[in-house]
Amino acid sequence: MGRVIWSPSSTDDANSIAEFIAKDSPHTAALFVERLFEKTDRLAEFPQSGRIIKEIGRETTREIIFGNYRIMYLIEDDDVWITAVVHGARDWTP
Repeated sequence: MGRVIWSPSSTDDANSIAEFIAKDSPHTAALFVERLFEKTDRLAEFPQSGRIIKEIGRETTREIIFGNYRIMYLIEDDDVWITAVVHGARDWTP
């Protein structure tokens, strides 16, 4: 089983989202972060569980959906690199 590794930019994404949520509810922000990590930790065991990102179209670049967010990741050997956490309504291009 590989590791789940967060890139600095994806960590910034998650922190920004949590800070935004915390303005209304620190408790909800803490739950968001906890559940976000639970969701991504599963990728260590099941890296192929996400769908291929249509904007990229490569087998090794995938995403899972978490609430309103797209968690994008790259499969490299046995490891999963979280590359971005993006709101689903955002117009995202690689």
